[in-house]
Amino acid sequence: MPTLFQSLRLGELTLPNRVVMAPMSRVRAAAGGLATPSMATYYAQRATAGLIVTEGVQPSLIGQSNPGTPGLHTDEQVAAWQPVTAAVHANGGRIFAQIMHGGRVSHPDTTGMRPIGPSEVPAVGDVFTPTGPQPAPTPRALTTAEVPEQARSYAEAARRAIEAGFDGVELHGANGYLISQFLSSNANLREDRYGGPVAHRIRFAVEAVAATVDAVGKARTGIRLSPGGAFWGVEETDIPELYAALLAELARLDVAYVHLEATVDEQLLLGLRRAWPGVLVMNPVFPMGPKQTGRAEADHWLGLGADLISFGRGFIANPDLVERLRIGLPIAPVDEATYFQGGDTGYLTYPAYQHAG
Repeated sequence: MPTLFQSLRLGELTLPNRVVMAPMSRVRAAAGGLATPSMATYYAQRATAGLIVTEGVQPSLIGQSNPGTPGLHTDEQVAAWQPVTAAVHANGGRIFAQIMHGGRVSHPDTTGMRPIGPSEVPAVGDVFTPTGPQPAPTPRALTTAEVPEQARSYAEAARRAIEAGFDGVELHGANGYLISQFLSSNANLREDRYGGPVAHRIRFAVEAVAATVDAVGKARTGIRLSPGGAFWGVEETDIPELYAALLAELARLDVAYVHLEATVDEQLLLGLRRAWPGVLVMNPVFPMGPKQTGRAEADHWLGLGADLISFGRGFIANPDLVERLRIGLPIAPVDEATYFQGGDTGYLTYPAYQHAG
């Protein structure tokens, strides 16, 4: 079995280890969805990861889910990201942008527009807005003619990501956002070629990935999935069939990797591993659950056939997480109150491990 610290070829990149920094929203972008100098420092501090995947980046204004998140749909946003990618590369790292379209998980107070989705079914729960949490609004259902434009928005953002210096992109197909909404059996009530049977419900995901592959190449394209994850009220009633069909299409497109979250039982995940012939990034613990991914969980999944292991919260408080994992140093706890508060506290203020003199 491979170890966490062996190198791996990923597309055109050679990763020096199998540790991936998972995408995590930190809502610290400037007005206009611009990346900031603090974001450059934050990601550069963590450049020893085999691969960094950024926080979710909206591909359009209507695709923005939360206030304070960065975008990749204007020239100004591209220019703002360039110092971030340059800082990571200067520190020897590799970085993909996660392209995240919120779909129905948004609010007019955030974007100035009514959210869109596969059907007029609101998300469950309160969404973040500039004035605090508010009930999720009912989205406007996309017409059949409008759906391809939203699929292409991922590809257009991917082109801008490469222009901004990113090494590739990860489409956010998980956690109840737009791609996940189309995969869902309760958020997607469509009766056209994008809804109903499995072959129709995977179509939007496949079109978004195919457009991205056409735009930036298969070696620069990955996707994150959360099989069975009930985020924002989405449900999937036919998980094995749905994801087997989707993975077959992704295999045909030969994308760089699939990134799975541990949102279903291990046996089902192992079935998906067998169904996917390419590089698998595994996030071994349930997202935002009480447990964090550690060395034991990483080694367990490497033994089960994962190629790369993604770590989320561990990277927030431990910019030197790779070295801590390598030599068995304590993992510092994270201050959850600073996740989304803005500013540099709880963002740039976590130190590397201090060895006794």
